[in-house]
Amino acid sequence: MNTKHDVLIIGGGPVGLSCAYYLLKSGRKVTIIDANEIGKGSGSGNAGHIVPSHIIPLAAPGVVTSALKWMLNPNSSPFGLKIRLDLKYISWLIQFAAACNEANVSRALEPMKTLGQLSAENFARIIAEEKFDCHYQTTGFLNLYKNQDAFDEARHEAEFMQKHGIPVSVYGKNQIADVEPAVREDVLGGVHFTGDAHLNPAVFLQLLGERIRAMGAEVHENTPVTGFESAEGKIRVVKTSVGEFEAEHVILAAGAWSPIVARDLRLNIPVQPARGYSLTASAIQNMPRQALILGDRRVAVSPLGNLLRVTGRLEVGEFSTTPNPLWIQRLENFAREYLRLDEKLDIKETWAGLRPVTPDGMPIIGRSPLHSNLTVATGHAMLGLSLGPGTGQVVAELVNGSETAFDLRPLGLERFI
Repeated sequence: MNTKHDVLIIGGGPVGLSCAYYLLKSGRKVTIIDANEIGKGSGSGNAGHIVPSHIIPLAAPGVVTSALKWMLNPNSSPFGLKIRLDLKYISWLIQFAAACNEANVSRALEPMKTLGQLSAENFARIIAEEKFDCHYQTTGFLNLYKNQDAFDEARHEAEFMQKHGIPVSVYGKNQIADVEPAVREDVLGGVHFTGDAHLNPAVFLQLLGERIRAMGAEVHENTPVTGFESAEGKIRVVKTSVGEFEAEHVILAAGAWSPIVARDLRLNIPVQPARGYSLTASAIQNMPRQALILGDRRVAVSPLGNLLRVTGRLEVGEFSTTPNPLWIQRLENFAREYLRLDEKLDIKETWAGLRPVTPDGMPIIGRSPLHSNLTVATGHAMLGLSLGPGTGQVVAELVNGSETAFDLRPLGLERFI
């Protein structure tokens, strides 16, 4: 197993598979190793939203106050926090709280907007060129509101987004039922990010996995990394449960598990897991026309062809991927508050997955400061799918020594040193 590989990618989720796709297109030989099956991890059960409108990082003004308020009502809060006496975790929480300010948003706007737009364009190109049938819809992303204060705040945010070039439409009470006939009568209005899209993430990732195999990728599933050997500023060997791999270049794209995978490398990768849930049901009578977010509930609803997916909750510091039945039921209840669902849903699948969250809410994309042949691509929070193809392109450019599509320095690992 210790033959020399060209590019070795650790992680077969949306980011790892996208890196593989663009590297293979550039002529590189690619090997992927994943602790489980590629395309079946935390990226597969998410909302499937492609949201270049998400230019504000998770760490933003008001987030800490909102989180504290939500935690006083744990049965309906979109946010949860695992209490854990772990120094790295406590340090991460302190850094996150400190980053919830205007300066962090200002730093994030340009790289988040550029990466989001690049990724959205790449999705469209991949799906058209590869003829992927994955229920891809460019119908936008509609935020619904039942609370007047929340709607007023959303309209203010929409103005901010428009100033930064994000296409937005705002609908009042008299328009919203025409735009989205599935809504209940007490929905006050909505904010529609018309440049966004959605797809079935599991189908897209399955098709992308099949495509990279057809392009020549060597794939090793159920192959967890157990350690590394480094010397003279290079990774010499990647140790796994089935043997050792040597590679010219290594890409770490292991999502929420990246810090654990990289523990031998003496790198500070400040990523914490944030668990989310989804339920997937058969199509209902009143299927939504576009991807939705349900106001203060922060619940996402996605029409995926003959399926309907409801996704929500953000539990920081939680590593388990076992769905909590209480929260699955709550997601359905919250969806019923906004939408005219069938009396009984035919639930096909329930899911829990982990999002890798950094203290400043921006992904980590860049070379390792300690290893000349390691590139890190992780920390995309809830946007791993949405930012995958953009990340894949710039990582391929970085590995190939080409000029990257935009300046990656704001996303570099050095910002945490």
